[in-house]
Amino acid sequence: MHHDNRMPPTPDATRSSGGTARGARTGSVLSEAAVGAPCWVSLTARDLTTAQRFYGAVMGWRFRPAKLGEQFSVATAHGDPVAGVGAIATSLQIAAAWTPYFAVLSADETVSRVRERGGTTAVGPIPFPNGRAALLSDRDGAVFGIWEGEILTSWRSGDHSAPAWLRLRTRDAFDAAIFYGEVLDWACGRPECCEVLYEQDEVVVYSGGRPAARLSSGAVEADPDPAVRPHWQVHFTVPDVEACVRATAEYGGHVVDQDLHARPPWATLRDSDGAQFRVVEGETGAPARPQV
Repeated sequence: MHHDNRMPPTPDATRSSGGTARGARTGSVLSEAAVGAPCWVSLTARDLTTAQRFYGAVMGWRFRPAKLGEQFSVATAHGDPVAGVGAIATSLQIAAAWTPYFAVLSADETVSRVRERGGTTAVGPIPFPNGRAALLSDRDGAVFGIWEGEILTSWRSGDHSAPAWLRLRTRDAFDAAIFYGEVLDWACGRPECCEVLYEQDEVVVYSGGRPAARLSSGAVEADPDPAVRPHWQVHFTVPDVEACVRATAEYGGHVVDQDLHARPPWATLRDSDGAQFRVVEGETGAPARPQV
């Protein structure tokens, strides 16, 4: 069966033929071990070579081929898979963007839940050798993916510090929390599911006792901001934010905003295709939380 080339590399695309993900510290478990938790991020790019050049310079990543074909690759850091990159934005006439994926027990059931609650399905579910994936959007238009199958242990936010963490920028964090809670089984009471708490004007999703994602819409009781375009923002922990800022300008990207004097320092960047992401300074393997 042919894979749908509209899907960026999934967690399955990082695995070797021997059944174990490459990388010194990376193995795999079934997605039921981390229900509803982030398990992967993928970049939809316009040109693979350009994307690899940019992120290699800014983030220090290396790249290797993915199973999905010559227009796809897997970014690695210290030998471990970090993200998927697919050069498909131009063929689909869509904007370059980062997309998070969440682990689910059943892709079919999750897609049905999304539709029932006013969300939409863009692609899938699509079968892969070790799982199934779908690309969706919530009822406010924020795009996200789901994955049913084997996931990388280096991406399990509760047991290991994932290479990236997420924040949903949306108009109403509480409404979004209800949507995602019902779709992804957050706060369902089972030990493998994510917990949801309210902290400092944000809804915080915990997996394995550690923050996995944050949902933000501003201060308590504030009216939803109509100017906000709901989207999932991908955060990467880096050792030197200022170096990332310099490399972004040098390699054709753009600095959206930054605070190099914050604790920890952070910057929101756009790559050379316009895909936005954030870097936060901290130790590798210990995702830091920006102050904004």
